[in-house]
Parts: sequence; C-alpha cells; structure tokens
Amino acid sequence: MALTAAALSAAACSSDSSTPDPTKDPAKAAAGQQTFRFDTFGDESKWTDVLQMQTVISSAVDPTTALSVGLKVDATALPDAVVQGIENGTVSLTSPATTVALLKLNAVVGVQGTVTTDASGNDTLTKVGITCALCHSTVDDSFAPGIGARLDGYPNRDLNPGAIIALSPALTADQKAVFNSWGPGKYDPRYNLDGLNGPVVIPPAYGLSGIHSDTVTGDGSDLEYWNRYVGVTQMGGHGTFTEPRTGVNVTNGTDDLITDKLPDLQTYQYSLPAPAPAAGSFDAAAAARGKMVFEGAGKCSSCHSGPQLTDANTTLHDPSEVVSEPEPNAEPSYASRSATKKYRTAPLAGVSQHPPYFHNGTAATLDEVVAAYDTKKALGLTADQSADLVQYLKSL
Repeated sequence: MALTAAALSAAACSSDSSTPDPTKDPAKAAAGQQTFRFDTFGDESKWTDVLQMQTVISSAVDPTTALSVGLKVDATALPDAVVQGIENGTVSLTSPATTVALLKLNAVVGVQGTVTTDASGNDTLTKVGITCALCHSTVDDSFAPGIGARLDGYPNRDLNPGAIIALSPALTADQKAVFNSWGPGKYDPRYNLDGLNGPVVIPPAYGLSGIHSDTVTGDGSDLEYWNRYVGVTQMGGHGTFTEPRTGVNVTNGTDDLITDKLPDLQTYQYSLPAPAPAAGSFDAAAAARGKMVFEGAGKCSSCHSGPQLTDANTTLHDPSEVVSEPEPNAEPSYASRSATKKYRTAPLAGVSQHPPYFHNGTAATLDEVVAAYDTKKALGLTADQSADLVQYLKSL
C-alpha cells in the first residue's frame, strides 16, 4: 500500500491586537512548525521523572494499544523496511518494543522519546515528553487507521489523554478514576490546578487567524497566552505562567524553554487554515436557504457575526447565555473556573469537521446543536428550517 504525503497577556479580550501574518514571514512559521511538532519544552521532567511513562511504554504499550487510545503514527517518518514489515506482518504491532522503535524513528505524533542502544543493539527508552501535536494534530489514515500523513491543527478527538495519563504508576487510585472518566477527545486543563473535574473537548488549532480570544473562555488575547498556559501548567514544560485572575502561579525548572519559542509557534498556528468541506458533504441548495435561517429566524448571526462568524474579538458571554453551560457531571461550570468567567462565541470555519460540539461535547452532531438552541432560545424553527440550517453549517 503506497504512502501519501499529504509574553503572557492578561487581557480578557482585545479588539485592537493583531495576529501574525505567516505569509509575511514564512521562516517564523517554519520554525513554529518544528516547535509545534517536536518541542517538549523540557517536559520530560513531568512525563519521565514524575509520571514514569517511559517505564509504562516499554513494558505495556504496544502499537495496537497505542492506536486504541488515539495515538497517531506519522507514516512519512517510516522507512520502507518498516512499512513493508507492517504490511507483511513481520513487524509486530503487539510488542512494546515496536512502540519504542517507532519513537526512535520520531514517528509517534506528539510524543518524543529518547532511546539508547547498547553494544548488543538493544534499545532502551530512557525519556519521554509530549508536544503540542499530541492533542492538536491527527493523521489522514492514508496507510491504515491511525497511520498516515500529519494534519496539524486538527483536534485529535480519538485521543484519550486521561486514559494515557492514568497508566502512570505515580498516581493514586482516585486520580486515575478522574482521568479515566474523561473519555476520548476530552481533557480538563484546570483539574490539576483547582481539583475540579469538568473536561472540555480538545479544540481545533486551525482557522484562528484574525481571532484574538482563541480559547473557549477567551482568557487571553492571543494564542501565546494559552500556549504558555498549556506548556507550563499542563505539559510540564520549563518556564513560568502567572494568572492573577485565577491565582495560578506555576514555575517549572530553573530555565525558561518556552518564552522565546512562543512568537514562532503562534505564527505557525495562525497559518493553519480551517479545512474546506468535503465534496458532496452538504446540499448546496439547502445550505443557501439555511444561510437565510442563520441570519434570520435562527438568530445565529447576533453572536456568530462578521467575516469570522464570531464576536469573540469584542464580546464574551455570561454562562447564562450559553446553551451548553451546565456540566454533565454536575461540577461547577467550566467558565466559573476560568479567568474571564465567560465564554467566547466559537468561530465556525470547518465546524463540520470536529464533532462533538459545545465546550464539553454535549452535542454529538450539528443537528443536536440546532435542536438545543431552538429549544433554549425558543426560536420556533420548523423541521425544514432546522435541516437547512444544518446544511449551511456543514458548508462552512
């Protein structure tokens, strides 16, 4: 089978900031791509020294298991001999040693491994770290499910980060129970700071150019804010994150391996366009009618406004205005745990490509999204109007 290639801001919202134009500095975008894909910011301190994931992987994580929890393999990093071995069955997909070999080839998306080889040719995985690509990249499955060319910016909704973290022998049973409760495609980026459990869906990192409140609660004015937050407080990278609005003040290590890389990383992320809808994935005539519903009876454009179909650059919304605000597990609202205490209006470019919907994934389909708004906002849409509106959303 052939392979195919396919500075911290504390501002809640800013209407006068601008996003980098990657076309004006492709070198910055290229450097940012390397950071996005391969830089751990020194987070081996967490994943190796504390969580001991190198031991877990070496003993219990074979490729079949890794793929089952949503890890992806970059097929373009595989030598021909490995490709042929996978195809003819001489490369075992049920041996942890194969996972170590894939890490040595730098082929596991979002995971960096340090592998040492002794005089007899035996490989030992000594260090493990993660990168931005773990959650915010997937592959095109061009070789096999979970194996293909990288698709940066796509949320990995197959990834079960909680289940992966729960493999660590360093965690208590109660901690493991929380991590295992999240499920595929979800992650709570505040649990380790406030002790509450309310996971959100992994968001796309594409289609964000020109949008200043990039995260679901719009805590910072640009991606550098959230990149620093995640890099330090979640990945465990070396650096400092301080947020007086939530009382978070975290420093890892004695060196700063994050700050200098943030501008290039953000430039690369802003270079990632939202994917166009697949040919034949929507009814064009119905979508044209649905656009009129979107702008009229559906009242969608009151918040999903302007060329980006979001008012996030100027407005954040109280939880009472948001359809999905209650958390499924009865925990406090995710917004109440944030710096802004509000939600931003999500941009809609490529929306059909990343279900489930709402910040906590409570709507599995766009039909459920429309039905939820129709009910909560008492819109009174007819069945035809709802169906047409869904087709319009699929066309974006």
